[in-house]
Amino acid sequence: MYSNTGYLHNTDIEIEDTAHPLSIASCGVYRLINQPMMPTLRPEGRRDHQLLYVSAGKAFFCLEGRLQEVNAGHMILYRPGESQQYYYYATDAPEVYWIHFSGFEASRILDKIGFLNNHVLSCGMSFHYPQLFRQIILELQLKRPCFEELLCFYLQQIFTEIHRNQLESSADKYRNVEDMEAAVHFFNEFFTKDISIEHYARDQHMSVSWFIRSFKQYMGITPMQYITSIRINKAKELLKNTDYSIQEVGSLSGYDNPLYFSRIFHKQTGCSPSQYRREQP
Repeated sequence: MYSNTGYLHNTDIEIEDTAHPLSIASCGVYRLINQPMMPTLRPEGRRDHQLLYVSAGKAFFCLEGRLQEVNAGHMILYRPGESQQYYYYATDAPEVYWIHFSGFEASRILDKIGFLNNHVLSCGMSFHYPQLFRQIILELQLKRPCFEELLCFYLQQIFTEIHRNQLESSADKYRNVEDMEAAVHFFNEFFTKDISIEHYARDQHMSVSWFIRSFKQYMGITPMQYITSIRINKAKELLKNTDYSIQEVGSLSGYDNPLYFSRIFHKQTGCSPSQYRREQP
């Protein structure tokens, strides 16, 4: 399991701060590699809020008395005192960011951005979310001057991104939900094939520009960016868990040209496929 975490007091302490508008206690990211399953069971919940973002794969959360499958691109909220029960499975290749926070403004902000009657919000596959979570983790680890102010600033940015997504999506209420979900299913099923966005849209009797615009509104990224994210995540999984050559990994991820695969992989991750493999624990 890959884990990167930061704590306000260098350990996992539940903080119920009512003196400040927002206060961040801890933040981190989990990614299952060889461990088959990771459960989290807190029957009594915690004293603070917990927000989780599924950035890749999927996970399972017990919400309102039933276990729900939550796919990448969704935020999950547990409020103070709510029973927490959720599971990550390595076969689903989950990557989940999480943050624990409190403060006298927390509930009001969460209600405003869309969590008033919801535990789960679709917020898209924006690259901004992981960047902001990583900034919070780093600030908690380094604790440089003014870090607590920056923690609140980054958390507010996450809230603003969620709120913007909710406002934009509610403008049209996703009259195209079924079309977009069908596209997501198709891309995940056939990502190893040579997919043409233009051909796909026309085959579904949709305007190409309308499809691209609607898909980006629904998922937060364009169709081609989404396909690339699927392919790169598959490549990462294969590089970590198999002995396939770089060329084989590229082919199994949808890239028949190994040079093009390496170039795209480096652009998306900041390192080459071989370097990524060497750096895995």
